[in-house]
Amino acid sequence: MVAQAELPGKVFPVNLANQLSVAPGEIKDYLIKKAGEAVAKDEILAENKPLIKWFKTEIRSPVAGTIESVSSVTGQVLLREPPRVLQLLAYVNGAIVETIPQQGVVVETTCSLVQGIFGIGGETSGEIVMAVKAPDEPLTPSHITPAMKGKVVIGGSFLSADAMKQAKAVGVAGLVVGGIHDEDLRALLGYDLGVAITGTEQVGFTLILTEGFGTIPMAAKTFKLLSAHAGQKASISGATQIRAGVIRPEIIVPQAEAQTTKATQSQREGICCGDPVRIIRDPLFGRIGDVSALPTELIKIPTESEVRVLEVTLSDGSRVVVPRTNIEVIEGA
Repeated sequence: MVAQAELPGKVFPVNLANQLSVAPGEIKDYLIKKAGEAVAKDEILAENKPLIKWFKTEIRSPVAGTIESVSSVTGQVLLREPPRVLQLLAYVNGAIVETIPQQGVVVETTCSLVQGIFGIGGETSGEIVMAVKAPDEPLTPSHITPAMKGKVVIGGSFLSADAMKQAKAVGVAGLVVGGIHDEDLRALLGYDLGVAITGTEQVGFTLILTEGFGTIPMAAKTFKLLSAHAGQKASISGATQIRAGVIRPEIIVPQAEAQTTKATQSQREGICCGDPVRIIRDPLFGRIGDVSALPTELIKIPTESEVRVLEVTLSDGSRVVVPRTNIEVIEGA
């Protein structure tokens, strides 16, 4: 979806008093055009009327536009160029449901949504391309081909520094993978990221991690959902903020009317045994498993705080106990 907006034209000051060698308060007597009138480039703005015509001075407009103001204090005339039409991308396709004066609009869409855990780079879009066949398969340079230019490329468990270089050279719009090494991210950016919001980085593509740092297979549900939308256009954003208002990187795949089906979603009452979850705190950051027990009593953790915990059975069959605030439920189709 593309919208149009008008940007005010540039302002050009012309000091008529200096050029005509008159007092600032007298310039109105020499103007050919008045405030509010249109003027063409090189059209005469003001002129003097000497007794000898050879001493005549003509001041011509340096641009086409409108005379915005005339100052008898400074002796300046302000010329404003015509407004410029700016095309704005709406980020996602949908319907405008609200207009916010002087700010923008609210767009509503029916879509599939995947939220990552960390990302860099701003809003972009492209066709989804599955570069790997399984969520535990790493994304290597050989997976990234020239045909992926402008596409959103989906990888598996890991993205190497060489693969990122290849993606930049090819010109992909975005990369979505399970994890990367933090030193590779540092090398890509050229500096260490702090806790501030990301999303303004200029690295050639938008990067979204669905699981975390390290070699971590993408969640099976996430990989399956993205695979189901291969070939469709997705809008992605790497903007991430962990503190002072959480912002998560996202992949949005708008659905056409023909694809939209009415469905009822039951109201979640809380975490239940069997729910798939992701651990979002060290030392098990990014690990995925299923809730196997929900103890009711408070448990003292290493910080000596007493908190509510749950037991998670990881993919390798091991069981861990973690605070409930340290997990997120994986929801999806």
